[in-house]
Amino acid sequence: MFRFARSRAGSRVPALVKAVQSMQQTKRMYFGPCKTTEKTFDKILIANRGEIACRVIRTAKRMGIKTVAVYSDADANALFVREADEAYRVGPAPTSQSYLNVDAIMDAIRQSGAQAVHPGYGFLSENATFVKQLDDAGVAFIGPKEYAMAAMGDKIQSKIIAKQAGVNTIPGFDGVVRDAEHAVAIAEEIGYPVMLKASAGGGGKGMRIAHTAQEVREGLKLASDEAQSSFGDSRILVEKFIEEPRHIEIQIIADHKGNVLWLPERECSIQRRNQQVIEEAPSTHLDADTRRRMGEQAVALARNVGYNSAGTVEFLVDKHRNFYFLEMNTRLQVEHPITEYITGFDLVEEMIRSAAGLPLTTTSQDDVRINGWAIESRVYAEDPEKYLPSIGTLSKYQEPHSWKTPNDVRCDSGITEGSEISMYYDPMICKLSTHGPTRDQAIATMEHALDRYLIKGVTHNIPLLRDVVSNKDFAAGRITTAFLAEHYPGGFKGHRLTAETAFQLGAVTGALQFIREARESGDVSKRSASFVLLIPQLADDGAASKLEAQVTLELLDSNALRLDGSNQFRATVSTSSNGSQAANIDLRTQNITVKWKIDQPFVETSDGTTLQYLDPLALGMRVQFMGTKFDIDVLTPEQRELMRYMKEKEKLDTSKLVLSPMPGTIVSVAVKPGDVVAEGAEVAVVEAMKMQNVLRAPRAGTIKAVHVKHGSTVSGEDILIELEDEKTN
Repeated sequence: MFRFARSRAGSRVPALVKAVQSMQQTKRMYFGPCKTTEKTFDKILIANRGEIACRVIRTAKRMGIKTVAVYSDADANALFVREADEAYRVGPAPTSQSYLNVDAIMDAIRQSGAQAVHPGYGFLSENATFVKQLDDAGVAFIGPKEYAMAAMGDKIQSKIIAKQAGVNTIPGFDGVVRDAEHAVAIAEEIGYPVMLKASAGGGGKGMRIAHTAQEVREGLKLASDEAQSSFGDSRILVEKFIEEPRHIEIQIIADHKGNVLWLPERECSIQRRNQQVIEEAPSTHLDADTRRRMGEQAVALARNVGYNSAGTVEFLVDKHRNFYFLEMNTRLQVEHPITEYITGFDLVEEMIRSAAGLPLTTTSQDDVRINGWAIESRVYAEDPEKYLPSIGTLSKYQEPHSWKTPNDVRCDSGITEGSEISMYYDPMICKLSTHGPTRDQAIATMEHALDRYLIKGVTHNIPLLRDVVSNKDFAAGRITTAFLAEHYPGGFKGHRLTAETAFQLGAVTGALQFIREARESGDVSKRSASFVLLIPQLADDGAASKLEAQVTLELLDSNALRLDGSNQFRATVSTSSNGSQAANIDLRTQNITVKWKIDQPFVETSDGTTLQYLDPLALGMRVQFMGTKFDIDVLTPEQRELMRYMKEKEKLDTSKLVLSPMPGTIVSVAVKPGDVVAEGAEVAVVEAMKMQNVLRAPRAGTIKAVHVKHGSTVSGEDILIELEDEKTN
């Protein structure tokens, strides 16, 4: 029934998804019949993993092309491996020994007989040396030619070429930074703030903003180390940091016939650590004239280097719509689905056609139109409060489906329920995209989709995504690359309840408890109940507190309680903050209908509230509301009264400990026992998913013990370094 391919190690891996898994993981590509009728390739190899490998495989299959996957030991059972027609092992989990192992990948090409290679993004996608090896072996690279990639993939060289092509550029130093003091001298000549940026690669890796000489020195080391780890190239450039910028990019597609088209822009300004979080197409900021001029400059740049295939020219745009060339990514972008949504182009198909020597499916710029609005949310396995990756097994996983119209929700992922999120790779779970005829409708669909996205087993960033897309400034298009820093200056802590949303959460949670108790007791004659809810909330100073709500529920339906949860309740909720009578708020509402099947996670109400029931707790339940998880105590009035006499559990004193914020590898340790350190001094650096994080002393003191060394593998919350107890007089 299943086809297998013999790997380099001799293992056997299924190349087709089992029927039940295919049903669970149906992907809709939103394209009509394949436009390509001419001959392209019989078989291509995808030199990548995860969702982008799945994405390329699906277009290839639509075009009648067989596919070959390569995989590391960590990905042996991954979805992309099962979806490909053949699969070959290329090494152990670390990327340097597998997905960056050119010899192993070339071996897989020879064994499989693949005629072409699609690199996806990341890994070898912008490695000109790899492209040359393919050329020498007579294998087509589904991307630009080696000379164009070498010219535009290097940020220093590409800036020089952009100037020659008449493209607006950012003030900065066009050469390679020699050392920290050289970087400081450049920064002081340009003027602070400056951006330290890896010459090779992208995706936010190897980038730091510096406002002082000391930040330049520290940032240069971290950026250089990250660049070396991610791209094998530690070179760093320095340029002026444009304040209040928007990050807007132009997609181009080109063929070997000299045809180059620019496609409408993507707004990528919602970022953290210079890595995009939410994108949209088109941008609310551009007018038709600015869009045209940016597109024409992008085309001029592509023509100047004889570019073919898909590529992206990135710009920084200020509030006056002045735009400056940032870099060119000579590959398919992570956020390409939203361009496909508003233009109807299949960018992977265009890349394959170009590599096969065929013209684009259309060669006229006049054929490019904007159809509606699209938004993409990057769903990551990470703690959105700490911006740190999370690893683990997806114990429950259910993607949202189309809502109001067919194909208004698109999920690009490479996982299924039971998949592992590994510490070795980028922690992306899915690229969730929505489309609508207007921006407001695309946003509403995104809110609904995020509410209907079920992920259990790892921490994820849906709370942050949901909060951003429902933010009034985002809705108004008031965004810059500093959006997250400005709206969450103390870091994102979860959705902050308002009087309205606190009532919604309290009323619905009380209704769920009512239904649970009826189911568990078998008593369907009960007509009313009263609960005291303790709901986590943020105080004005950012500290965590509990919002107390008294919920009284009365069953209105004259029939017996139906256990599918389709019942009506009258809810009266009175709330007080920290027990203060002066802060009491009395809230009342119309009747609401709560629809919940008790063994299902999703709860819908007639007032538009969507909530996920996640887990029962000893005295309540864990729910997800407005994207954020809330552990809610649901008590009887008697239990609440008794709880007042219970002592609170003492918190662990971490003032003398340095804990690992995430699973990862220790890159360096800067202290030893007996060293005296100042508060905030660097004590170690931990790396996970190619990002390095500096760990600092929580207070001044003397180092008592160091439990790790360079190369140590650590888990989240592991104790790495201890300080001596503070001396008291």
